[in-house]
Amino acid sequence: MSFRLVSGGDLDAAYPSAESRASDAVHWRARYLARVLFTDAAAIAVAVSAAQTIRFGGPDEPSLAWPVPLNVGYTVVSIALGITWLVLLGGTGSRAPHVLGVGVDEFRRVGSATLRLFGLLAIVALVLRVDFARGYLAIALPAGMIGLVAGRLSWRMVLRRWRARGRCLTTVLAVGSPEAAHAMATAFTDDPGSGYRVIGVCVPAGGAQSATGASHLAVLGDDRSVVEAVTRTGAESVAITSTEHLGPAQLRQMAWELDQLGVDLIVAPGVVDIAGVRLTHRVVAGMPMLHIDGPRYSLAKSRRKALFDLVFASAVVALAAPALLAIAIAVKCTSPGPVLYRSERIGRDGVPFKMIKFRSMFVNADQLADQLIAEHGGNPVFFKLKDDPRITPVGAFLRKYSLDELPQFFNVLRGEMSVVGPRPQVQREVDSYDGAMRRRLLVKPGLTGLWQVSGRSDLSLEDSVRLDLSYVENWSMVLDLSLIARTIGVVTSGDGAY
Repeated sequence: MSFRLVSGGDLDAAYPSAESRASDAVHWRARYLARVLFTDAAAIAVAVSAAQTIRFGGPDEPSLAWPVPLNVGYTVVSIALGITWLVLLGGTGSRAPHVLGVGVDEFRRVGSATLRLFGLLAIVALVLRVDFARGYLAIALPAGMIGLVAGRLSWRMVLRRWRARGRCLTTVLAVGSPEAAHAMATAFTDDPGSGYRVIGVCVPAGGAQSATGASHLAVLGDDRSVVEAVTRTGAESVAITSTEHLGPAQLRQMAWELDQLGVDLIVAPGVVDIAGVRLTHRVVAGMPMLHIDGPRYSLAKSRRKALFDLVFASAVVALAAPALLAIAIAVKCTSPGPVLYRSERIGRDGVPFKMIKFRSMFVNADQLADQLIAEHGGNPVFFKLKDDPRITPVGAFLRKYSLDELPQFFNVLRGEMSVVGPRPQVQREVDSYDGAMRRRLLVKPGLTGLWQVSGRSDLSLEDSVRLDLSYVENWSMVLDLSLIARTIGVVTSGDGAY
């Protein structure tokens, strides 16, 4: 990473005024909030209306059973319930700017507001002897929760598309060492859906000249002139990474000054590829700390993962049987040779097995591998070649949409592979492993995984290894399900496969 120093005149020309940038941020956040508020209200209205209609069979409704001599129908109850629900969603901070469209905390707060509302209803019913129709509440609660989550997920998908096009981004000023600023800028660039864009850095004096790399970030000052840089650029957030020059007193002073400017302060702990399930926040002696649980290798080898693999693979094989037959016929009729290609891969704990695929290359493809690696200067550990001459026309189509991988579900049924896991390894890859890379062999290889949904063949060797290790160390059932869902989108697009 290289940096370029920006003078005062260049700075004024390169960045809009703070007022202009703040106005843009307020504008898109207000529009996004309005959309979320609308879908929240619609989901709640549909839920309570459906509950009333299903429970009471139409517009005719009984009166609320309570000791007060006042005739109140369930239409009034539905309106009051809906308004209270919306108010509690706001009261729990589910529409706060720092959680809206980011992470799981938004959904946690939606769930908290909903459960608090129905818990409050239970207390009111007990204390005031109000007899709510249980069927009405039993329908309204899950229907409302599903509608709220679905609405927010839909808008979050829209927001990610906007951000992928460079819209609705929060501008960030990175503060720290050149290496830490580089890592942060790279992470945000690789994941535009996160919503952050680094517009410059403040590094220790002399840091701009000490960094090397391919991309450029504007140096807006040193790590003691952060507030001035924020004022000049209109940055909406400041992210502090690894730096030796800012102590507790300086951080507290900076937080006070940034708060007066309405700028968020983010402190990056300096750890990478650690999933949220392994992090616990705690305050010790007045100091915020992160406790990091150990890697989750044993959970990635658990019986529930094996049971899920068996059930999921069985269902896919049963449903995809006609497609498997059609692909087999296409492969057999378009090029001489067997329908299936069996290749030795190294499984869990270094045990070899024969991985099954539909043949996508000509029969002598393996004999040409060393020649192609030498001609194209490829990495023998991770050799991928665009426009590979060994691929058949049908094979190119199968590879584009990963249809050649379907027979690997039989490897899953045989217990040799998992549905989700690290990329299957060949022996020449394993022979080159160092101590860290061998951790990929602690779990079964998978049909899909983090690297497959993060760029497929377009990834470098280093990124592929990093993502596989991250999966092994941070495994959870939720992660597996999310990767399967993401795989469907990646495969149907056909991007990054060759």
